[in-house]
Amino acid sequence: MAGRPTMKDVAAEAGVSAMTVSRVVNGDGSVAPRTAARVEAAVRKLGYQRDELARQLRRADQPSRTIGLLVDNVADPFMAAVASAAEDVARRRGSVVLIGSSRADPRREREVVAAFTARRVDGLILTPAAGSHRFLRPAQAQGTKIVCVDRAAPGLEADTVVVDNRAAVEEAVRHLIAHGHRRIGYLGGRQDIWTNGERHRGYRAALRAAGIAADPGLIRHGLRSAPSAAEAVTALLASDEPPSALLADNENLAFGALTVLPPGIAFVAFDDFPLAERLTPPVTVIAQDPVALATTAAHVLFARIHGDTSPPRTVVMPTELIRRGSGEVPGPFMGQGL
Repeated sequence: MAGRPTMKDVAAEAGVSAMTVSRVVNGDGSVAPRTAARVEAAVRKLGYQRDELARQLRRADQPSRTIGLLVDNVADPFMAAVASAAEDVARRRGSVVLIGSSRADPRREREVVAAFTARRVDGLILTPAAGSHRFLRPAQAQGTKIVCVDRAAPGLEADTVVVDNRAAVEEAVRHLIAHGHRRIGYLGGRQDIWTNGERHRGYRAALRAAGIAADPGLIRHGLRSAPSAAEAVTALLASDEPPSALLADNENLAFGALTVLPPGIAFVAFDDFPLAERLTPPVTVIAQDPVALATTAAHVLFARIHGDTSPPRTVVMPTELIRRGSGEVPGPFMGQGL
């Protein structure tokens, strides 16, 4: 047989009508057991699979039992954990997950969202790229439920599950200040990404509260890779007034910084990673739980799909400053106070 077997092919093989095949594959118990057995044997022999998309188009008032999950980069360990956790919840709810990556590209984000909505997903879990997300309002108006995870989506009223990035970095910088550091370098990604902006605001707020002027020469924005972070650290430490401590605002930048960081420089990374406690000294990190973030976002989404009409809300999950050693390296002002 050429091509994918159809319901008519199954009907011909079993010697029944296409309507009878439809009843069997859709679980209708009105078909006689012997007839149903013949249909099932024909399904197995031909390798017939029900066309779920066509079925849903015929039953447009019914849920598709699929959700879309769009993250920054599914290869990133943090985002991979988000995807896996969301998929686990969806599976328990009897839904299939379509997964895509935006690579922080707004155009690609729109393309993937369009592909998901064309397949009539019941909802979207989204890690927003930069820029306004007003383009999602028509999908919302047509009934697609949307939950943002890890980042807020400017221009869109939607449920959001995040950590308090600003407060977490404020705590980390206060910790470095308490250990005698005044010149604290900052390694940041793209400022137009919501999380990066929040983390930088936390850095500046902690310095301001301690009466320390933020030195633009200690701040590096727009770093997108481990090698770029390594280059930034090398340049900072070679300057006339180098930092005595550094903070990296994501795991990838931390990897790069650690490849060139000499002993005696305090260091804190946003996001924990598997080797952090095995390095010398072990790395002090701001830990967040991607599984808890994604699980919470998925539960919020399924509540919306099943009828929750309460106003959109923001769920703030906890972070933890894990003190392992690198963030406790004493600075030149240790014991002197402010």
